[in-house]
Amino acid sequence: MLSNLTGWHFLIILVVILLLFGAPKLPGLARSLGQSMKIFKSEITPERTDDGTPVSSADSARVDSARADSPRADPSGTPNPKA
Repeated sequence: MLSNLTGWHFLIILVVILLLFGAPKLPGLARSLGQSMKIFKSEITPERTDDGTPVSSADSARVDSARADSPRADPSGTPNPKA
């Protein structure tokens, strides 16, 4: 389907985009698209430690379980009664 597109098709698409958004808004749209792609790429790349080695899933599981086991403050400010 896309193999039949020629330069004229892309030119027509560009003109339609210019008519819809206007020339002044195009740099802002391109900037927004670039920022979105940067965020997307940072989310899909694996996490790395300071020395450049990838973080294993076991290490991240230990961190998650340590966070779950840690006591949390009561948002109401009243102490929790211990039975």
